[in-house]
Amino acid sequence: MVLGLLSASGIAAGNVADAPFVDRVNAAMSKMMAGMASEPTGDADRDFVAWMVPHHQGAIEAAQAELLYGHNVKLRRIAQEIVVTQQQEIAAMRLAIGLPLSKE
Repeated sequence: MVLGLLSASGIAAGNVADAPFVDRVNAAMSKMMAGMASEPTGDADRDFVAWMVPHHQGAIEAAQAELLYGHNVKLRRIAQEIVVTQQQEIAAMRLAIGLPLSKE
């Protein structure tokens, strides 16, 4: 949720060492916000999935950035759990409305 709020204006790197991490998170949040910008269809279930999948994918991509650049063992473990659980939730939501597991 915090990352979503920060993505509106982008997150600035605190220092040069943070730049690759910050760039990756900003890209993930921009992609997430664009994905969540679809118009309502009148089907609450499909709209929920259409908006939540990019939200969950943004969390996955932010967690992957932590795995690439983070050093805190506890946070890296949490990031790994985020990747797994958010992928599972995306799959469950897509299946619940009869969509294939992937967009392809």
